Amino acid sequence: MSRTLRTRQSQLDEISKKIVEQLQHDGRKSYAEIGKAVGLSEAAVRQRVQKLTESNVMQIVAVTDPLSLGFSRQAMIGIKCSGDATKLSKDLAGISSVDYVVLTAGSFDILVEAVCEDDDHLLSLINNEIRPLPGVISAESFVYLKLEKQHYNWGTR
Repeated sequence: MSRTLRTRQSQLDEISKKIVEQLQHDGRKSYAEIGKAVGLSEAAVRQRVQKLTESNVMQIVAVTDPLSLGFSRQAMIGIKCSGDATKLSKDLAGISSVDYVVLTAGSFDILVEAVCEDDDHLLSLINNEIRPLPGVISAESFVYLKLEKQHYNWGTR
Protein backbone atom coordinates (compact mmCIF):
# COMPACT_ATOMS: atom_id res chain seq x y z
CA MET A 1 0.00 0.00 0.00
CA SER A 2 1.38 3.43 -0.91
CA ARG A 3 2.31 5.91 1.81
CA THR A 4 -0.23 8.46 0.46
CA LEU A 5 -3.08 5.95 0.58
CA ARG A 6 -2.15 4.81 4.11
CA THR A 7 -1.96 8.42 5.30
CA ARG A 8 -5.33 9.34 3.82
CA GLN A 9 -7.01 6.26 5.26
CA SER A 10 -5.52 6.80 8.71
CA GLN A 11 -6.67 10.44 8.82
CA LEU A 12 -10.35 9.69 8.19
CA ASP A 13 -12.12 6.89 9.96
CA GLU A 14 -15.71 6.09 8.95
CA ILE A 15 -17.26 8.47 11.50
CA SER A 16 -15.03 11.36 10.36
CA LYS A 17 -15.96 10.63 6.74
CA LYS A 18 -19.63 10.80 7.68
CA ILE A 19 -19.07 14.13 9.45
CA VAL A 20 -17.29 15.54 6.38
CA GLU A 21 -20.12 14.32 4.15
CA GLN A 22 -22.70 16.01 6.40
CA LEU A 23 -20.80 19.31 6.18
CA GLN A 24 -20.33 18.97 2.42
CA HIS A 25 -24.08 18.69 2.08
CA ASP A 26 -24.73 21.67 4.37
CA GLY A 27 -21.80 23.58 5.88
CA ARG A 28 -24.18 25.33 8.31
CA LYS A 29 -25.52 22.12 9.84
CA SER A 30 -25.28 22.19 13.63
CA TYR A 31 -23.06 19.84 15.58
CA ALA A 32 -26.19 18.44 17.24
CA GLU A 33 -27.76 17.59 13.86
CA ILE A 34 -24.52 16.02 12.65
CA GLY A 35 -24.25 14.06 15.88
CA LYS A 36 -27.71 12.57 15.35
CA ALA A 37 -26.79 11.56 11.79
CA VAL A 38 -23.48 9.91 12.74
CA GLY A 39 -24.27 8.56 16.20
CA LEU A 40 -22.11 10.90 18.32
CA SER A 41 -22.77 13.61 20.89
CA GLU A 42 -22.65 17.25 19.92
CA ALA A 43 -19.41 17.67 21.91
CA ALA A 44 -17.77 14.70 20.18
CA VAL A 45 -18.67 16.09 16.75
CA ARG A 46 -17.32 19.52 17.74
CA GLN A 47 -14.00 17.94 18.82
CA ARG A 48 -13.70 15.92 15.61
CA VAL A 49 -14.46 18.93 13.41
CA GLN A 50 -11.88 20.97 15.32
CA LYS A 51 -9.25 18.24 14.82
CA LEU A 52 -10.08 17.94 11.12
CA THR A 53 -9.79 21.69 10.56
CA GLU A 54 -6.68 22.18 12.74
CA SER A 55 -4.88 19.36 10.90
CA ASN A 56 -5.85 20.92 7.52
CA VAL A 57 -7.70 17.79 6.47
CA MET A 58 -10.84 19.90 6.00
CA GLN A 59 -11.88 23.52 5.60
CA ILE A 60 -15.33 24.94 6.06
CA VAL A 61 -15.80 27.75 3.55
CA ALA A 62 -18.51 29.62 1.70
CA VAL A 63 -18.42 29.14 -2.06
CA THR A 64 -19.76 32.04 -4.08
CA ASP A 65 -20.99 32.33 -7.65
CA PRO A 66 -18.53 34.69 -9.40
CA LEU A 67 -21.10 35.76 -12.01
CA SER A 68 -23.56 36.98 -9.37
CA LEU A 69 -20.76 39.05 -7.80
CA GLY A 70 -19.78 40.84 -11.01
CA PHE A 71 -16.92 38.58 -12.13
CA SER A 72 -18.10 37.73 -15.63
CA ARG A 73 -14.85 36.27 -16.97
CA GLN A 74 -13.14 33.13 -15.70
CA ALA A 75 -10.28 31.35 -17.38
CA MET A 76 -7.73 28.60 -16.88
CA ILE A 77 -4.27 29.75 -17.91
CA GLY A 78 -1.60 27.24 -18.90
CA ILE A 79 1.91 28.52 -18.23
CA LYS A 80 5.21 27.19 -19.59
CA CYS A 81 8.23 28.26 -17.61
CA SER A 82 11.97 28.03 -17.36
CA GLY A 83 13.80 27.60 -14.11
CA ASP A 84 12.11 26.87 -10.80
CA ALA A 85 8.39 26.22 -11.35
CA THR A 86 7.86 26.11 -7.59
CA LYS A 87 9.10 29.68 -7.15
CA LEU A 88 6.97 30.86 -10.06
CA SER A 89 3.92 29.10 -8.63
CA LYS A 90 4.37 31.02 -5.36
CA ASP A 91 4.60 34.31 -7.29
CA LEU A 92 1.42 33.43 -9.20
CA ALA A 93 -0.36 32.52 -5.97
CA GLY A 94 0.24 36.07 -4.76
CA ILE A 95 -1.86 37.59 -7.56
CA SER A 96 -5.30 38.57 -6.26
CA SER A 97 -7.22 37.56 -9.41
CA VAL A 98 -5.72 34.06 -9.31
CA ASP A 99 -7.67 31.61 -7.15
CA TYR A 100 -6.05 28.28 -8.07
CA VAL A 101 -2.43 27.37 -8.81
CA VAL A 102 -1.19 23.86 -9.51
CA LEU A 103 2.13 22.50 -10.76
CA THR A 104 1.54 19.97 -13.52
CA ALA A 105 3.22 17.46 -15.77
CA GLY A 106 2.51 17.64 -19.48
CA SER A 107 2.20 20.51 -21.94
CA PHE A 108 2.15 23.15 -19.21
CA ASP A 109 4.29 23.49 -16.11
CA ILE A 110 1.64 25.39 -14.14
CA LEU A 111 -2.11 25.88 -14.43
CA VAL A 112 -3.80 28.87 -12.81
CA GLU A 113 -7.46 29.74 -12.63
CA ALA A 114 -8.38 33.39 -12.82
CA VAL A 115 -11.60 35.11 -11.83
CA CYS A 116 -11.90 38.51 -13.53
CA GLU A 117 -14.46 41.26 -13.89
CA ASP A 118 -14.35 41.25 -17.69
CA ASP A 119 -12.14 40.59 -20.74
CA ASP A 120 -10.11 43.78 -20.16
CA HIS A 121 -9.32 42.61 -16.63
CA LEU A 122 -8.24 39.17 -17.94
CA LEU A 123 -6.07 40.79 -20.64
CA SER A 124 -4.43 43.03 -18.05
CA LEU A 125 -3.84 40.08 -15.74
CA ILE A 126 -2.11 38.08 -18.47
CA ASN A 127 -0.10 40.93 -20.02
CA ASN A 128 0.75 42.99 -16.95
CA GLU A 129 0.91 40.49 -14.08
CA ILE A 130 1.63 36.99 -15.40
CA ARG A 131 3.82 37.35 -18.51
CA PRO A 132 6.32 39.78 -16.88
CA LEU A 133 7.10 37.33 -14.04
CA PRO A 134 10.63 35.90 -14.17
CA GLY A 135 10.58 32.43 -15.70
CA VAL A 136 7.36 32.73 -17.70
CA ILE A 137 7.93 31.52 -21.27
CA SER A 138 4.30 31.56 -22.41
CA ALA A 139 0.78 31.84 -21.07
CA GLU A 140 -2.17 30.33 -22.92
CA SER A 141 -5.67 31.16 -21.74
CA PHE A 142 -8.71 28.91 -21.86
CA VAL A 143 -11.74 31.13 -21.38
CA TYR A 144 -14.73 29.56 -19.63
CA LEU A 145 -17.89 29.76 -21.73
CA LYS A 146 -20.13 27.76 -19.40
CA LEU A 147 -19.56 26.06 -16.07
CA GLU A 148 -21.24 22.68 -16.38
CA LYS A 149 -20.19 21.11 -13.07
CA GLN A 150 -18.38 22.19 -9.94
CA HIS A 151 -18.62 20.00 -6.86
CA TYR A 152 -16.49 19.59 -3.76
CA ASN A 153 -17.85 16.29 -2.50
CA TRP A 154 -14.99 13.98 -3.57
CA GLY A 155 -13.22 14.12 -0.24
CA THR A 156 -14.52 10.96 1.40
CA ARG A 157 -14.63 8.42 -1.41
